Amino acid sequence: MLTEITITNLGVIPHASAELSSGLTVLTGETGAGKTMVVSGLRLLSGGRADASRVRTGEDQAVVEGVFSVDGVDEAAAEGAVSIAGSAGALADENGEYIVSRSVRATGRSKAHIGGRTVPAATLGEFTSPLLTIHGQNDQLRLMSPDQQLAALDRFAPGIAALRAEYRAAWSSWREAHKELTERTERRLELAQEVDQLRFAIDEIDAVAPVEGEDEELVTAINRLQDVDALRDTAREALAAIDGPEAAVEYATAGEDAAASTLIGVAADALAQSSDAALKELGARLGEVAAVLSDVSGELGSFVADLPDDADELEKMLQRQQELKALTRKYAPDAAGVVAWRAKAAKRLSKIDTSAGAVEELKARVAQLRAEMEHRAADLTGARREAAAELGKQVTAELHGLAMPKARLTVELSAHDFTRDGADAVEFRLAPNASAEPQPLSTSASGGELSRVMLAVEVVLSGSTHGTTLVFDEVDAGVGGRAAVEIGRRLARLATNNQVIVVTHLPQVAAYADTHLHVAKDVGDDAVTSGVVTLAGDERVDELARMLAGMDDSDTGRAHAAELLERAGEEIAELRQ
Repeated sequence: MLTEITITNLGVIPHASAELSSGLTVLTGETGAGKTMVVSGLRLLSGGRADASRVRTGEDQAVVEGVFSVDGVDEAAAEGAVSIAGSAGALADENGEYIVSRSVRATGRSKAHIGGRTVPAATLGEFTSPLLTIHGQNDQLRLMSPDQQLAALDRFAPGIAALRAEYRAAWSSWREAHKELTERTERRLELAQEVDQLRFAIDEIDAVAPVEGEDEELVTAINRLQDVDALRDTAREALAAIDGPEAAVEYATAGEDAAASTLIGVAADALAQSSDAALKELGARLGEVAAVLSDVSGELGSFVADLPDDADELEKMLQRQQELKALTRKYAPDAAGVVAWRAKAAKRLSKIDTSAGAVEELKARVAQLRAEMEHRAADLTGARREAAAELGKQVTAELHGLAMPKARLTVELSAHDFTRDGADAVEFRLAPNASAEPQPLSTSASGGELSRVMLAVEVVLSGSTHGTTLVFDEVDAGVGGRAAVEIGRRLARLATNNQVIVVTHLPQVAAYADTHLHVAKDVGDDAVTSGVVTLAGDERVDELARMLAGMDDSDTGRAHAAELLERAGEEIAELRQ
């Protein structure tokens, strides 16, 4: 539920805020006062498209902020919203509510936030989707879409969701297998050629049998072989200096007295025997030098011992390097990449079987999966057909209460190609009376009738929901008189378990509100500004009188408005008992 909204620099509204309560809230005001901006702000909070032209003239950006509470919302809807917020790293405030905001710069860029975290606008839409639903004139047009009508039917019967999930799983399995069969049959020659190419490549790689990192090791080894004589002389010279001339021949650490390691050892021993602390410390440091020389000597000996003596070894390594380069030119930039390419090719080859037996086996599997899909689709169609009859019956009853006493709405199902949502096409049809043949909404309903059909459908579909925020933007357009009173009654009933926000021009609708917000316009010499105030008592009576053909300065108009308000209050009291 939306508990608070704040709008800054959106259209004609420089700054306005309103606290929203449960029940029915109406927004009224003269044409052009900015009521539409409130709905535009709600659409921004629901992840709608950011329109830079909505930014107030002369300002850098527009900001809309809303506070959402999940208390009292249907468990599934609340869990969905909290899950989306949690995945985005958003946190609820100390009241357990989520602060949501959307800013739109005059340059066209926008930013969205949930619980202090920046998120994409799409994530904002996912968060608010289970909590906020907006119905406007464009939404009425969407009601004529077959997809929207199918979604409405599925939403009406809770049991359909499980059947649809089972069907979708079967459809996905069949679709994947059917795609594979089509590929194998239509691309059989192409696949056979691919098999030959893969086998040739794998055999070529296996003949060389590269090892990861081998090419890099070869570069080091070849460089060493090419300079082996110079390397051997350098290492021996260093060994002779450290351990004496004999060490350069034996590759050991023993040597003559002139060896550096021996001389340093003698010096270290001499200093260690001194009674002077400073000399002893220097002796210890020379001991460390002797240890380092010993390590270097050992490593030099190993280095010289490991240098190859085979004159043919360099030729072998160069030949191996050329073999690896032949592979890296064709399959990957290095030996590790060639090994990975070979593994991927083997995996692909294992999945390609163009034999007649494999194709027949796959055909049998596709047939089996199709039978399972058709079975699930039949269950889904049966449930939808049963739900369609009941939905049509309940919506028709609502239409009778909305000043369409003879109208009849039917929900027709027809066969359709298998899709992700089943094998059914759904169409809402409307008949003006019992004897007339129902026709598609797109051709049979006027603007006012379509508004009432949408409201009737929403009343029926929302009967089992709790805590959702439903916004209706001039759903009463094109109606008046008794139909307007009935719309007010339906909205009040819908608000029993949900928060309903309505933008209206009709006093008959506004009279049923639990909270009445008025959007007032102030036309100055330089700019037009609007603000939102909550009306109560005489202020509300004055606004209803104004809506009654501008009779706010008439005693008769005020009396009529007071009577309208009193009767609506009595009906609401009975409804909430």
